[in-house]
Amino acid sequence: MTEPLVLGGAGGSITVTPAALNRLVVCAAEGVEGVAVRRPRRSVDVAHANGRASVSLGLAVRYGGVAPEVARGVQERVAEALSESCGLEVERVEVGVEEIV
Repeated sequence: MTEPLVLGGAGGSITVTPAALNRLVVCAAEGVEGVAVRRPRRSVDVAHANGRASVSLGLAVRYGGVAPEVARGVQERVAEALSESCGLEVERVEVGVEEIV
């Protein structure tokens, strides 16, 4: 289960809720052509500690798409989104292609 991300600073702290982290991952993944995230509340997990993160998510890939290529695109897009939006170093993004639609 995704935990809140708390970022501390001189002016106070910022909390990014689990729902916001998961939504960021879903939006990034679905930004790749031919991708839909399956059951986002159940199939997305963001684990983080000490500024590092790992993600796992399940996808549906549109028929005709090359699943490994699409999954690699999702890995890149998700890692970039978490890095740019939350300052996390993404160690890995585990993608499961659960369905062809």
